[in-house]
Amino acid sequence: MTVDLHNYVATVENFPEEGVSFRDLSPLMGNGVAYRQTIDAIANFAKDLKIDLIAGPESRGFIVGSPLAYALNIGFVPARKGGKLPRAAVSASYSLEYGGENVLEIHKDAIKPGRRVLIVDDLLATGGTINATREIIAELGGVVAGVAFIIELKDLQGREKIMRAGDVPFLSLMTY
Repeated sequence: MTVDLHNYVATVENFPEEGVSFRDLSPLMGNGVAYRQTIDAIANFAKDLKIDLIAGPESRGFIVGSPLAYALNIGFVPARKGGKLPRAAVSASYSLEYGGENVLEIHKDAIKPGRRVLIVDDLLATGGTINATREIIAELGGVVAGVAFIIELKDLQGREKIMRAGDVPFLSLMTY
């Protein structure tokens, strides 16, 4: 990676509650060269995995997933919040970081059995959305071939929660 991502990440202390730091990638999005280099680094990781599709949970996954799918010339599958998709969907619930539950959905026809999927997101926190996305992909017959993030918040132990005995290749470009 030729770009120092620390120069492109804003920190908002105590958001949304005391003692929490939120990492905002808006400065990265504003620099086309840095953003392209970030997407290229994840694309290089994905090429060796023989990926058929990119899946991105919620809108943050779209920030990484859509340009990555374009760079690799493959499809992108959004995992959206419950009730937001217009066709029949498969869903999975996950716990929110600050209490409560939420639901992600993927269209039933979005992933064909045996398709190799890379799950991408801008930020790995507690891993809830990633595990929900993995569950849906498995139910649809797809294979999660890897996961990739721009930022990993180590204190929230998301990596430990999404990894099952090191079962998939993992990429995190930066950790806090």
